[in-house]
Amino acid sequence: MNAGTNPAITDVAQAHAGPIETDAVIVGAGPVGLFQVFELGLLEIKAHVVDSLGYPGGQCVELYPDKPIYDIPAVPVCTGQQLTDSLLRQIEPFGATFHFGQEVTEVARRDDGRFDVATSKGTRFVSKTVFIAGGVGSFQPRTLKVDGIEAFHERQLFYRVKNPAQFAGKNLVIVGGGDSALDWALNFVADGPHKAESVILLHRRDAFRAAPANVAKMKALCDAYEMQFIVGQITGFETDGERLARIKVTGADAVTRVVPLDVLLVFFGLSPKLGPIADWGLGLDRKQIVVDTEKFETTVPGIFAVGDINTYPGKKKLILSGFHEAALAAFGASPYVFPDKKVLLQYTTTSPKLHKVLGVESPVFD
Repeated sequence: MNAGTNPAITDVAQAHAGPIETDAVIVGAGPVGLFQVFELGLLEIKAHVVDSLGYPGGQCVELYPDKPIYDIPAVPVCTGQQLTDSLLRQIEPFGATFHFGQEVTEVARRDDGRFDVATSKGTRFVSKTVFIAGGVGSFQPRTLKVDGIEAFHERQLFYRVKNPAQFAGKNLVIVGGGDSALDWALNFVADGPHKAESVILLHRRDAFRAAPANVAKMKALCDAYEMQFIVGQITGFETDGERLARIKVTGADAVTRVVPLDVLLVFFGLSPKLGPIADWGLGLDRKQIVVDTEKFETTVPGIFAVGDINTYPGKKKLILSGFHEAALAAFGASPYVFPDKKVLLQYTTTSPKLHKVLGVESPVFD
């Protein structure tokens, strides 16, 4: 994702000499953070968006840009990248400013009720409201615990797939028993531009946390000698010069076997960390931010939390749930931005005012 080529994105990479005054600061540019821009824009609330990644899309783009998503209303299937691109087109009328490659480190209430917000790059805001849409917070992949193997990180050892094309024609060993490991194993076995020379799936046991249909596909491919599955754990490795050439795999039978490879892909899941958010004085429950279900406001008035980072009775971690939360949070924020303005519910299908905000012509009905 090149932020500079998308008309929806004004990317401000450098810190400002003085604080930026704004109606809202959104922490996180994933799908829910992007839709929060839209819902605020309909209410004429201007927003700045801060994200630690260098581009929009959050975990959808960082972890599975090409993985299909099937539960977006009215969109039978799309990838994480396609969903992000569509949301960026949708928010174009609102001119949000994005600040990529920086993390919000401080949030403090001012005497006038607004918030001082600061980032890791020194960018400062004075904002009437704050929206936390940071997914699970900052996330780090759980790493392979084998002495010395980290020397091959981002050369032959990878914990995520950013560019599938770089693994085409390679001899791959994929480690893990969850959806990511199975999904990528099936992806690299399939005929197409990303097809690998060979694929070995390695897991510590013959049981999986992945979708049963994908497990069945994997076993069928193994029966057809299209790929291999090995039960065991990596206990060492061998090199040819400075190149990782082979891994040592110890099975349940205590026998250690040597497996040659070109690339090692490890999917042990993510370790979520709230980071600086934990120090903002918000009510927390098991590293998630407690909110109400009327406005999705936190225990600090004027600060809202939407998406996977919040918790409430009945919470479901779905993108579509985050979209619903963003809509109600926008209405909850309006009194802070426009204290003397009565906000009425209007519909984009019929409201001339919303048509003007969106920059579209009002339809004429016979």
